[in-house]
Amino acid sequence: MTADAGPPRGLPEPPTRPTLTREYLAAAALALIDAHGLRKFSMRKLGTAVGFDPMAAYRHYDDQEALFDGVAEALFTEIDVDTLPWDGPWQELVRQYCLRLRDTLLRHPHAVQVFATRPVRSPASIDTGVRMLTKLHAEGIPPADALRVSRCLREFTVGHAMAIAVTRLGAERRSRRPRPDSPDYNLLAEAADATALGDHFETGLTAMLHGFGHSAG
Repeated sequence: MTADAGPPRGLPEPPTRPTLTREYLAAAALALIDAHGLRKFSMRKLGTAVGFDPMAAYRHYDDQEALFDGVAEALFTEIDVDTLPWDGPWQELVRQYCLRLRDTLLRHPHAVQVFATRPVRSPASIDTGVRMLTKLHAEGIPPADALRVSRCLREFTVGHAMAIAVTRLGAERRSRRPRPDSPDYNLLAEAADATALGDHFETGLTAMLHGFGHSAG
């Protein structure tokens, strides 16, 4: 028997009864996913962990998928977009955004899939999108092109975080990549090992921003 029933480390303090908020439930759900993994999460376990009737969550979220929307919003909040370098060059702004997004997701490897599989439509996310497009437009990038740049960089960042999270959660143990001392060790395996040794995310991000900069110019 596992210890799933116990409250995980990092579970936020419950609000004073009888208050139960959407934000608290999302934070508690994220803590449970961090502790036990996405596959073991359920609304019943959430209710047990926070000490409420499991049905109470349905007064704030229609179903588990809606709750996961709230979890994605909680992850977005961790990026702390208000402290990004909004007054600097647009390349540095989006670079810092992508780095923070990646770091946030990698702090919650079990929850990357939640963020990756749904749009984040919180007021903070929408406001950030508008500010980002306004910034790029002010620097000569048409809004449609700015949106394409933003989406491309988001997909690159989330995809990278997904790949790293999967590796950290055990996929590396199931990899069939040959070892360096194996006769099957080929150029592809050698390249994969070489990229695993360094952080190719920042290199790729810099190259993409450089290309976008030339296109905008």
